[in-house]
Formats: sequence, C-alpha cells, structure tokens
Amino acid sequence: MLKEQLKAYMEAHRQQMIDDISALVAIKSDRGEPAPGAPYGEGPAAALDKAMEICAGKGFAVKNWDGYVGTADMNDKEPGLDILAHLDVVPVSDGWTVTEPFTPKLVGNKLYGRGTADDKGPAMAALYAMMAVKELGIPLKANCRLILGTDEECGSSDIRHYYAQVPEAPCTFSPDANFPCINIEKGSIKGWYHAQYPESAELPRIVSAQGGTKINVVPNKANAVVEGLTVAEIQAVADKVTAETGVQFTLSGEGQVSILAVGQDAHAAMPEKGNNAITGLLTLLTALPMAESEGFTKLCAFQKLYPHGDWSGIAAGIAMEDAESGAMTSCLDIFSLSLTGFEGQTDCRCPICATDENVTEVLKAGAEAAGLTLDPSCKLNAPHYVPADSPFVQTLLSAYETYTGEKGEPMAIGGGTYTHHLKNGVAFGCEFPWTEDVHMHGNDEFTNIDELILSAQIFAQVIVDVCGA
Repeated sequence: MLKEQLKAYMEAHRQQMIDDISALVAIKSDRGEPAPGAPYGEGPAAALDKAMEICAGKGFAVKNWDGYVGTADMNDKEPGLDILAHLDVVPVSDGWTVTEPFTPKLVGNKLYGRGTADDKGPAMAALYAMMAVKELGIPLKANCRLILGTDEECGSSDIRHYYAQVPEAPCTFSPDANFPCINIEKGSIKGWYHAQYPESAELPRIVSAQGGTKINVVPNKANAVVEGLTVAEIQAVADKVTAETGVQFTLSGEGQVSILAVGQDAHAAMPEKGNNAITGLLTLLTALPMAESEGFTKLCAFQKLYPHGDWSGIAAGIAMEDAESGAMTSCLDIFSLSLTGFEGQTDCRCPICATDENVTEVLKAGAEAAGLTLDPSCKLNAPHYVPADSPFVQTLLSAYETYTGEKGEPMAIGGGTYTHHLKNGVAFGCEFPWTEDVHMHGNDEFTNIDELILSAQIFAQVIVDVCGA
C-alpha cells in the first residue's frame, strides 16, 4: 500500500520537483570570496537562501546556521535520521553544448545544468521524500532532518561547523553517491608539491604553465608559454604526444609560443574517466629540447612521478588495493609554473590498507629524491567504514530492494561524502547501477528525472522505517 502511495505522490509532484531543482541550478554556487553571513561567497549563500525558502514553503521548520548550512525538520521530536546533501558546485568550463551551465534545460527525461546530479537534484529528491511522508499523514516517533550544506566540494568545513554545535543523529545518509549503499569511503591524501630554483636565461625555456581549477576535478585544460622554439618545432613533438595521450594541443605566437592543452574533465575519484590536460601538457613540455637548468631538471623529475595515464600511483610508489575497498587512485589536478618555481596539487583516494607509513612517507621520500618539497600538511585522511551487517545498512538495502526489485549489496567508493566522519553515516543514492554517466563535475552534467522520482520513493521508505511510529 505505502509503495503505491509513494509512487503516485511522486508522479503527481514531478513537475514541481523539476521546477524546484531548476530554481537552485540557476544559481551559480561555486565557492567565492567570504562575506558577512556568506562564509563561502555570494553564490552558495544565495543557493542556501533559495533552498530555505523552498523548504519553508513546503511547511517545514527551517534554520540557517550562520550561512554554513541550512536545516529543515519534519517535527520537533528526538532526532532519528539526518539526510545530508549540498548546494555548492564545482566551477564550470566552456565546453557545455546542451545548455549553459546555470540555465537548466529539460531534454526528454534529462535535466541539464551544473548541480543537477551533484547535488541539488538529490537534495530535492530527499525533500520530496519528506513531503510525501508528511502529506500522506504517516505517523513518526522521531525527527528526520534535511541538512543542506554549502562547502562539500571544498573541504566540508560547513558540516564541521554544524556538528560542532549539534550531535549526530543515530542514523545518517547522504544522497551524494550511488545505490545500493556506500558503506566504505576510501581515505584521501592531498599532496602539495613545491619546487624553487633560480631563473635561467638560457633558451629554449618554459616561461609559464598552469592548469586545473579544483583539487577534486581532473582538469580538461592547461596552458603554457615556451620561449626559444618555433611553432613547427613544438608541433612536431605535440603530434607525437597527442598520438600517445589523446590530449589535443593548439599552438600560437612567435618568439614566445603559447600552448593550449585540451583533455577531458572528470571527478578525481574516477580519474580514468577523464583525460588529464595537465599531465598531457607536462608530457609535451618535458619532451621538448629545453636548455639544461635546475628548473627543467626538477620538472622532469616531477613529471616522472605523475606520468600521463598513471591513475594508480604506480610511478609514485603508492599503488595498492584490498578486497574490501579496491585500488588506489591518484591524479595531478592543479599545477602552476613560473621562471623561478612550480607547485602541483594531487588527489589520492586510498583503500583501507593505506597508512601514513605506506603512502605519506613514500610520497615524501619520492619528493625529496626528485629535489621537491612535499607540504607537511600532507597526511592521510583515514578511510570510513560502517559494517555491512549493521541494522541501518540493512534497512537501506531493504528499501532499495523493495523499490527496484534488485539485490542490494554495499560497496566502496573513492569519493568522500559528508558522512565520512560520522559514526553511523553512509552514502545512499542517487545514481543506480544502471545509471548513464551524468558527467558529474564535467560538461553537460544532467540528472535523470525518472531516477530521482524513484530515489525519492526509496528515501521516503527509509524515513518511515527509521523514524516511523
């Protein structure tokens, strides 16, 4: 009976859900300069205000927590379930083709726009699950709280601010990953390499290079300026590198030649889905006949630690895997170079078997051997694990199986979610095992409305199972 009621409710509110998601997607909410009441800039603050307006309009009690997060409560009873979603997004590039990133567009069953899949669409699916339980009059003995953050993409300081004031609920899930259930999240290490050296006037030389926007995004563009080589000389090498890597290069200028490298962006937790423009560019630069210098020597040594196509940390000496959580992933996502130094930032997602000894210390030793410095802040953020046989995980899997007819098995991911440091927190939805690639963190991001509708039904069932009378 409840299953049919929830299905009918969600179908009846389909267009309303699309409209609410679109209202949030229209707000450019990547991180900006902090301001009073807007710790992450005007965009995230505007998205939070709009979300609180939407939630209040549905009859929920809302609160803005100093501009860091907003909450919507179903009732004033003791906490039973928290649902953590986020309203901030990663920056966009100029490769969108279906629509502009912040102009949501429905094409068939797909709603396009930055944040539709990550995570504004899932946030609204959770809200509509709460609406369904509320409007269907299902009695609850505990509260379900929707928590909407604004800094998930840049470190989750918003959630730390919130939980410094409020205890964890007995159960928590975040609709910011995959079904059936994510009970293991890999650990992570953010490497920050530095190199300094005296300027060399000898030609040919690399004048500058840069690429990347966020440490958790595989970059699709990078550029450099080279002095002392002709376009024809560089093009001959570039053609070979393109054949090897798939990264495309555009050259222009005389005397100083500008190089634009174009690859494919992707989430840093799944770097194999992208084609890293930075590592492609470094492959080209280190293959050019540059004058000998301390700077070029260090750049070549750094490139050997992070060669193009090495998603597993093999060259850096940290490749490892275990049966529970899978293999290490590693990628170079931010890079900048001047005449007197360079720095690079890497994102490693580490399996349960990773430790500071077998990862951090290995990276540090590799940096020192290459004449580089690894920032002391490089430490392992430990993996997160909730036992598969725990009552909460089994409740989630049961709801998934009821509404999909598919067997649910918990799994591990490389991405980290808001629940990473919560004792009984897991990621749950909204991508199904059969979900088409939604280009999360990439161009033409979209969400499948049918799948959001199904997700909302599953979430509503979980609310009833955890908080029901």
